[in-house]
Amino acid sequence: MLKNYFITAWRNLWRNKSIAVINLFGLSVGITAAVLILLWVQNERNFDTYHPDADNIYRIVNHIKVSKDEEWVWESSPLELATASKAEIPEIIQATRINVADWSETVFAVNNKLFSEKNCGYVDSNWFDMFHYDLKQGSIQAFVQDPFSVILTASKAAKFFGDVNAVGQTIRMDSVNYTVKAVVKDNPANSSFQCGIMFPFSVFVAHEKKNGNEINWNNYNNVTFIKIKSTARLSDVVKKINKVLAKNKGKDSDGSITLHTLASMHFDNHLQSSVFSHAEKKTTYIFSILALLLLLTACINYVNLTTAKASLRAKEVSIRKIVGAYSFHLFFQFIAESVLISIISLAISIVLIQFSIPFFNQLTDREFTSPFISIITWKVLMGTLFATIILNGVYPALMLSSFKPLNVFRGRNILKVKDSGLRKGLVVFQFTISVMLIVGTIVVFKQMQFIQNTNPGYNRSQIISIQVPFKEAMNYAQKNGRDKSLVSLMKQELINQANTQLVTAANQPIVNIQNRQSGSSKWDGKDSLYNPTLVTLSVDENYKDIFELQMKEGRWYFPGSKDDAKNYILNETAVKQLNIHQPVIGQRFSQNGVAGIIIGIVKDFHHGSMHSKIEPVLIYNNNWKPYLFVKAKEGNVKQTLASIQTVWHQFLPDEPFDYTFLDDSFNSLYRSDLKISKLILVFSIITIIISALGLFGLAAFMAERKTKEIGIRKILGATIVSITALLSKEFIGLVIIAIIIASPIAWWSMNKWLEDFAYRINISWWMFLLAGLTALLVALLTVSYQAIKAAIANPVKSLKTE
Repeated sequence: MLKNYFITAWRNLWRNKSIAVINLFGLSVGITAAVLILLWVQNERNFDTYHPDADNIYRIVNHIKVSKDEEWVWESSPLELATASKAEIPEIIQATRINVADWSETVFAVNNKLFSEKNCGYVDSNWFDMFHYDLKQGSIQAFVQDPFSVILTASKAAKFFGDVNAVGQTIRMDSVNYTVKAVVKDNPANSSFQCGIMFPFSVFVAHEKKNGNEINWNNYNNVTFIKIKSTARLSDVVKKINKVLAKNKGKDSDGSITLHTLASMHFDNHLQSSVFSHAEKKTTYIFSILALLLLLTACINYVNLTTAKASLRAKEVSIRKIVGAYSFHLFFQFIAESVLISIISLAISIVLIQFSIPFFNQLTDREFTSPFISIITWKVLMGTLFATIILNGVYPALMLSSFKPLNVFRGRNILKVKDSGLRKGLVVFQFTISVMLIVGTIVVFKQMQFIQNTNPGYNRSQIISIQVPFKEAMNYAQKNGRDKSLVSLMKQELINQANTQLVTAANQPIVNIQNRQSGSSKWDGKDSLYNPTLVTLSVDENYKDIFELQMKEGRWYFPGSKDDAKNYILNETAVKQLNIHQPVIGQRFSQNGVAGIIIGIVKDFHHGSMHSKIEPVLIYNNNWKPYLFVKAKEGNVKQTLASIQTVWHQFLPDEPFDYTFLDDSFNSLYRSDLKISKLILVFSIITIIISALGLFGLAAFMAERKTKEIGIRKILGATIVSITALLSKEFIGLVIIAIIIASPIAWWSMNKWLEDFAYRINISWWMFLLAGLTALLVALLTVSYQAIKAAIANPVKSLKTE
């Protein structure tokens, strides 16, 4: 019986090739898009959950009270907190730490070749006991026992040593040789821990203690994880860790800790900064809904075309019932057709997914290398297949199997609802989704365009950034005297180059200033209880000119002025929030005990992402400026880069040359937003294509059913235009209804999305008009093709069809 169902289903598909092709194409593309989206969602929502006992692993997060109204939230902790907590709190099974050197690149020498790497990590000896890594070569135990050892991921081992076994090979860093003791597989895409090079934490501790930087409990530089007993009460563990912290910090205790689960770490966006990648949890909800809507849109085509063809299968159903078939036999027959087309669509989708993975990786900035070896992928595929069969099969099967042999042409299903009305509702639903996505695409595009075109208050065009290594700058000062600055010498040499227009030095790039201080500033009239957070920026006399900052009052720093080393410049927001007495220029101001006066007020500029409001900025001119910024002459970028590289190798022959364009640094602030905008654009196009395809099939069927009517109308004098309008007006009306429904929903959802931006566009009426016109144009072109085809047909042949 089951075999007969599928043979009959195959014959029916073969007899209706055009409808089958439309259904297969729509379902295949819809399933492909839905599965890819759900793979990404699963990847995001399952970050770090693959570690054994992940439910009992927590990251210690520190809350530092910097004033009565402000609190800093850090993922880093004091060095000794892990050891002290493990020793004093019995509920803690393990405590381990990592220090990720993400603020600068680490330079290695391998076989006389220099490599520059970011995100190298120092890990505790028990790191690999708490977190899961797949060992490929060597021994974790050997790494633990040797302080001068290193572990590489497979990709880094291949980069450094090619096909040669990396275990036993040597990596040189800071004149010290480290031996590769183990090679582990690269962590999966849904892992926060992406360090490709890991050194023993003891090396880091020894270095920091030697320099006296890590002894103090007020230094928060290491991320600490703990594993607690499954029977432990989390609130009790938090209280006990807070007691440990308060006891060791003493009178300097100014904060508390909270414990965040390992699984929630990826969505923790309340931190001042983080060494791990983060995402917005609500984005995963949005794309989960998008995947479902895409699948629904594809399934609607099948339901619409199947029910539209229902009258043509009425005789088949009636004859089957007359000769003894029961309704459930017919029900399973039509379910078999749904199963068959869903399975074929899924098979096509698997091929499409495999071919689209490289493109999808670029869109999502993730590495889905072999999705079909993951059980999660097959769960998503099987879940999608099941959903497709249910969505495709149940209603058409119920409707078709419910026909009564003696009354098959009443057009009502067992639910007593006109099936033509349902089809219209489904078309409206499809185009409602399409219009919403078109509006979303327009709004996201305009917001990204607004960010790119809005003047951030500074110039970033053709400015090249290089960072002088800290250790090299310190070594140079020790050898040549504290008054000899490597950065200053390199800056002067760059100024002398013919291809450079302007050169300046600063402590960080202007596009994303990270330095913040609280409680270190004093000024006349300051409330002793008021300790605002200030964004701090160290600059030189050329900084204003190269970035084209605008002064509101006062002046910038004079070249070579020793007095200016103690003077300060504030931005407009700082003057307002600090409530400094007028006149501001000339007022006394001190930072970290260095007293001076305010010499200028610079106009506000965006020192970070436009997701956040402009904060108070304090600008000063001290000696520590590891970044050099070079303005290239117009059309001379390549020559400028060559000149910078020459100067670099002149002063730093043993360091690999690396540079960044400030435009690239600016764009990286909005990488996540750009990723979302591209995803929405791609899936909007897919949704529109699927919706248009369904409309095409319905229009073709309507034209087929009205062949005789069209022929009679033409004989009576109807024009091609009037016949086309006759066949098109019903569908155009449905699209207009969809536009009316979609507009308020799209307005609400995009306003919610724009709330994440402190500086944003206003949603305008023309965006909905453009989205509506686009949907109408797509529908009109789709339907008009079939309408015109029917209108120009020979009426004599049309009348012979019956």
